[in-house]
Amino acid sequence: MTFTAAPALSGAIGVPGDKSISHRSLMLSALAVGESRVEGLLEGEDVLATAAAMRAMGADIMRDDDGIWHIHGVGVGGLMQPATALDMGNSGTSTRLLMGLLASHDLTATFIGDASLSKRPMGRVIEPLSAMGASFAASPGGRLPLTMRGLCPAVPISYRLPVASAQVKSAILLAGLNMPGQTQVIEPVPTRDHSERMLRGFGADLEVAVEADGARIITLTGEAELRPQSIVVPGDPSSAAFPMVAALIVPGSRVTITNVGLNPTRAGLVELLQEMGGDVTVINPREVGGEPVGDLVIAASALRGVDPDPARVPSMVDEFPIAFIAAAMAQGRSTFRGLEELRVKESDRIAVMAAGLRAIGVVVEELDDGIIIEGRGGDPLPGGGPIATHLDHRIAMSFAVAGLASRNGVTIDDMRPVATSFPGFAPLLTTLGATG
Repeated sequence: MTFTAAPALSGAIGVPGDKSISHRSLMLSALAVGESRVEGLLEGEDVLATAAAMRAMGADIMRDDDGIWHIHGVGVGGLMQPATALDMGNSGTSTRLLMGLLASHDLTATFIGDASLSKRPMGRVIEPLSAMGASFAASPGGRLPLTMRGLCPAVPISYRLPVASAQVKSAILLAGLNMPGQTQVIEPVPTRDHSERMLRGFGADLEVAVEADGARIITLTGEAELRPQSIVVPGDPSSAAFPMVAALIVPGSRVTITNVGLNPTRAGLVELLQEMGGDVTVINPREVGGEPVGDLVIAASALRGVDPDPARVPSMVDEFPIAFIAAAMAQGRSTFRGLEELRVKESDRIAVMAAGLRAIGVVVEELDDGIIIEGRGGDPLPGGGPIATHLDHRIAMSFAVAGLASRNGVTIDDMRPVATSFPGFAPLLTTLGATG
C-alpha cells in the first residue's frame, strides 16, 4: 500500500482500546469468580489470541452484538489443562503474561506463534518463573515454540528487574496470585502500571512502596480471591500516537482524538512532542476505571530536534518508531539513546527504522542503543519504498504516516500486521482527509 501527501487533516476520531489493559482485563476476569463485563476491548489479533487462550483453559468468554464482552471466570487456581498448543500469533504480551499466569498452576502448556513472535527471546520471563518452580523446554535462544510446566504450590520470590519491563513485572505478579506468601518485584525504573491498578481493582492484596531513589517495590500477597468487575477500556495511547504525529507534520492540520488513556507511565510521547514544540493539548481530563483519560487536540507545528533523557524510555517504549518520524520532520538533529529494548521487539526497531528512514531520504546514524536523525526542518520527505516492515505493525504505521508528509509517497511492503493492534488504521486516516 502507498500513502501519499495529504491535505490538511481535520476531524475528531477515536482509537481502539488500550492493548495492555485489554490483555489484562481478559486474564484477570478469567481468574475472578463470577461474570465480568468489558467495554471498549481492543478487538485486534493480539487481544483475540489472549481471549482464545483463556477459553482454552476454561473461561467462558462471549461478545455481544453491541461490542460488550462478558467473561465468566474460573477463579484463581481454576485454570484447566489446554487440549492443544496455545497459538499467540504475534503477541509477545499474551505470551509472557500467560507464562506467568500458568507458572503457579499444575498444568503443562505449549506456546506457538507466527514467524515474528518466534524470533523474540523469552529468557527474561523464563529466569524468574524458573526460580518460582516452573520448568521450560524452549527453542534455541529461549524462543517459541516453548513448552512449560507450572508448579503448584510454586515458590514466592523477591525479584529485582535487571531491565525495565512491564511484561516481566506483570508475569511475576500474575504467578504470585496462586501461591502462598508474598511475591515481590523491585523495579529501579518505573514501567507502565496497568497490572498493579487492575489487580487492586479486582481485589488482590497488593502494596507499592517507593524508595528514596525512585525504585518501586511491589508486593503481592498470594492465594487471592478476585472479584468480577465492569471495565471500560480507554483508547490506546500507542495507537493515538500515529494520528497525533500525522496531525503535527501535515501542514494546516487540526485533529481531536477522544478518550485517550493518559496513564503517567504511558505519557512519554505526549511530553516529548510538546518539548519538540508540538501543539498538543489535553482537554476534558477525567478518570475511568482507575485510569486517567482525556481528549487530545493536536495542531500542525514546526517541530525542533530533541535529545530525550533515556529515563523516559519505559514511558514510551512502543512509540519510538513514530517519534523517529516526527524527528525526521523537525528542525535540527535528534539523538535517541537507551533504546536497547527496541532491538528485541516485533522486529529490531532501531535497524528497521534506520533502513526505512534512509530509503525515504532521511539522514540517520544507527547507534548500538539508539539512533541519530537529521531533521528536514519541515520540508517534505522525498518518499520511496517499498519499506520492509519485517511483520512489525508499528513500523508499518509509522511509515504510512511518513507518506502523508512526502513528495512522492511512501510504499509499505505489507500492511497486514497492523491488524494485530489497530484494525481500521488506514480507513481512519482516510476519514481525516488522508489518501492511501
